[in-house]
Amino acid sequence: MGTEIERKFLVRDDRWRREPVIRRIEYRQGWLASDPACSIRIRVSDEDAFLNIKGTTIGVQRLEFEYPLPREDALTLLDQLCTGPQIEKTRHCIRVADHVWEVDEFHGANAGLVVAEIELEDPDEPFERPSWLGEEVSHDARYYNTCLARHPWSEWTDAERGLASEHDSGIVDDNAGNNPN
Repeated sequence: MGTEIERKFLVRDDRWRREPVIRRIEYRQGWLASDPACSIRIRVSDEDAFLNIKGTTIGVQRLEFEYPLPREDALTLLDQLCTGPQIEKTRHCIRVADHVWEVDEFHGANAGLVVAEIELEDPDEPFERPSWLGEEVSHDARYYNTCLARHPWSEWTDAERGLASEHDSGIVDDNAGNNPN
């Protein structure tokens, strides 16, 4: 797979539900290792399962490698080797102009949180911003699934929820302010 270029945004309201959904997927995921330098995730859906390895984020880019796993093996890994809390979410894939947005609706301890992600070919690639898109949180590590598993959104204070644009996640951003999108 190589390098992932991804932008992540909060979803402002439910207007995204009016968009035609290309695909809907239920995910359950946990981590064999979770570190800012490298995370190793097991993800299972009704149809398939994957081992995913991600490196450190620099700007909106990071190394990512993904390999299919037999679903039963992945369930065993989730149940027996993934330490810590897991994430459950529904992913709604929605086409807007030339891009597919992945709108993740979280469940369990993260219920109520909805984020939208877009994968790009280039960090400066232009894209249409849907009207339901809210604040960008690409550089806020608190919205990484690994962080949401450890510190669920339901446990955030009102102050923490209001700090998305002010939060210093410690991520190196070489392109800060260079992309108006």
